[in-house]
Amino acid sequence: MYHSRWKNSHKEAGFTYGNRLYKNNIVINFKSYLTKEKITYAEQVFNIYNEYYPEIIEEINGFAEGQHTDFKIVFAFLVTMYVFTYDNYCSMLALSSENCLVFARNSDFLIDIKKITDSTFYRLNQGFSFIGNTTAMIQMEDGINEKGLACGLTFVYPTVKSYGFNAGFLIRYILEKCETMQQAIDFLNKIPIGSSQNIIIIDRFGDLVVAELNSLHKIIRINEANVAYKTNHFIEQTMLKYKYLGEDDIFSHIRYETLNSQNYSEFNLSDIFELLKGNKGFMCQYDKTKKFDTIWSSVFDIKNRAIYRCEGNPKQKKFIVDKRLKFSF
Repeated sequence: MYHSRWKNSHKEAGFTYGNRLYKNNIVINFKSYLTKEKITYAEQVFNIYNEYYPEIIEEINGFAEGQHTDFKIVFAFLVTMYVFTYDNYCSMLALSSENCLVFARNSDFLIDIKKITDSTFYRLNQGFSFIGNTTAMIQMEDGINEKGLACGLTFVYPTVKSYGFNAGFLIRYILEKCETMQQAIDFLNKIPIGSSQNIIIIDRFGDLVVAELNSLHKIIRINEANVAYKTNHFIEQTMLKYKYLGEDDIFSHIRYETLNSQNYSEFNLSDIFELLKGNKGFMCQYDKTKKFDTIWSSVFDIKNRAIYRCEGNPKQKKFIVDKRLKFSF
């Protein structure tokens, strides 16, 4: 897992990262991942990203310049992820109690992608600093910012899609722009959505929001209980019509039942780690002959201002403490 650092302006940060890769003879063949349909989609969605998040356009443009490649190709590669992609399997939960104020997530993905995953540290000239973890670059899948707001996504197979932000850019925007749960809610309510996903957000005040989103419908609610958890399918009644009808070969429902069966009133931080490790039910005990596994686990301990990450399957690998982010609350 890489540990990249992004600083200065959005464009400078993007250029520095892309150019560093280029100088190390890493030139990504973005075209190989694209189709005419994806390129056309990116052309249609450009104005949405430019309207709501112009800084991210600058960052992608800087990265493309650093890679000596065409911005349109890089942009198309990034914004079509989650909209046209079907390989992403994750579990996440957030808990706000006397014992814990925490967000935790297992990122399950194709094993082949493990070596190019990145735990990024962003400290740009504007916006909040944050730690974000990703299987790509620039967009994020889980993270925590300097104000103690943590969030993450779980992918849901897209039975519908349209023009709008994808899951990774939703998380990236929230980490960079939002200090509180309500600010994140306001953003999710106004932004057009392109992909299908679950999102959980928790802030330093213990406020917790759960969202089930696709291009046709949004369920965004403040969680009245002190815990929320999601895997790779929708739970809300009004979202069930978008259910993927294929085989659940990623064990989304089994993982959900594990999360649903816990007594969270008794949980402390060590219980969170044990849950992610699969010691409280099925979470990461995948068949090693298959092509996917848990490739990282994140635990954001907001109460104690601590970040833990396991780079690999937590059943076999240890959690390490990440001290790059300086909290400002």
